[in-house]
Amino acid sequence: MEWMLAVGGNVTAPLNDVLSWMAWLVSAAGVMGVLIVGSRMAIALRAGNGDEHLAQLATVLGACILGATAGPVVGFLLSG
Repeated sequence: MEWMLAVGGNVTAPLNDVLSWMAWLVSAAGVMGVLIVGSRMAIALRAGNGDEHLAQLATVLGACILGATAGPVVGFLLSG
């Protein structure tokens, strides 16, 4: 079974631009998210309860992985 997408070259070039911009924005948001969660974790750890921020850190790192893999997955699907 062969998959065939009705996408031409005139669609994939702007899509690559959008995906590259989105990759940079996701990277910047991921760095900011890790910094924010890390600073909140440091403040809470100083107060004696830093364990509850690990779930937030895992959420931010999971979102970074999802955002980082979105571009290559779409590129693979559209390469035909």
